[in-house]
Amino acid sequence: MLEDRMAAAHPITPAIGRQPSPPEAAAPWPAAYPKGYAVVDVETTGLARDDRIVSAAVYRLDTHGEVEDHWYTLVNPQRDPGPVWIHGLTSDMLSTAPLFPEIVPELSRRLEGRVLVAHNAMFDWSMIAREYARAEAEAPVRQRLCTIALSKELRLPLPNHKLESLAAHYGVKQEHAHHALDDARVLAEAFRPSLRLAAQANLRLPLLACQPLTEWADGPAAPRQRQSSSAYRPTSWRPSRKRPACPYPNPGRYEPGGRLVQGMRVAFSGDTSVDRELLEDRATEAGLHVASSVSRLTSLLVTNDPDSRTSKTAKATAYGTPVIDEAAFMQLLQDVAPATASG
Repeated sequence: MLEDRMAAAHPITPAIGRQPSPPEAAAPWPAAYPKGYAVVDVETTGLARDDRIVSAAVYRLDTHGEVEDHWYTLVNPQRDPGPVWIHGLTSDMLSTAPLFPEIVPELSRRLEGRVLVAHNAMFDWSMIAREYARAEAEAPVRQRLCTIALSKELRLPLPNHKLESLAAHYGVKQEHAHHALDDARVLAEAFRPSLRLAAQANLRLPLLACQPLTEWADGPAAPRQRQSSSAYRPTSWRPSRKRPACPYPNPGRYEPGGRLVQGMRVAFSGDTSVDRELLEDRATEAGLHVASSVSRLTSLLVTNDPDSRTSKTAKATAYGTPVIDEAAFMQLLQDVAPATASG
């Protein structure tokens, strides 16, 4: 186990007390449920594409949500640690921490064969996938479960979808917010009763596929300015990115089996094996209009998980927008038809 260098500065007792036994035979556990979970929390230098992980924690749970073990490490981001006023990790504290490639073997061992569970799982998974891609490795994760989505499926009476609200609902005490080890412990304790409620109702878990990154290109880190704690929390983990306006008129919907035409509006949803920004750059360079949402004007939606219940896939279904996967889109990008003179 890698050394917990935060323990001295912020004492935490991550142990979880004696837990109730698995459900009685009268309420059999759904056979389709995963056999194990990895509850994950990462603290980062920020929320953008080029930000890095500064600490990571994993609680391994069995099929019923019982804790098997836990693990925690600091990670040297080789750059400004970002919002120290939030995660409490200074450059001095991180200077002797292992680099991410050095923790890959242990982290992989703890993620292997398990569903990644996190609060706002898209963020944690994206940060982990990008770190693995930088390390020229592949994260051994194929599915994730977001506890926000699970709370919505269970219709829990929460005032909002913050971790502290979910913890308070189940009477879980948070010792040190924004410390990866304590956040992972809190989430593990709150996930267990949610999982059992779902099992009792034989509820289909909101599992989403994870697409490991196969292409990555580092870019320069954006200049960072000191922000207040409240200003650091955006409504989405992905910051907005301005692109030049598409110079071509929208020729309409993509016709399945046909060619893409310059000016078509393309939206993306879910994980992609090529980093999303690289994929968007290629679409823009081909003369396509990259749209951030799906509307009646959208020509095509690209997603590797068309069955996921996202707002984009739901709107695509409602509007009759064609949907293809990433591999098919990459093939179509090789032969994009020029814009017609009449538009």
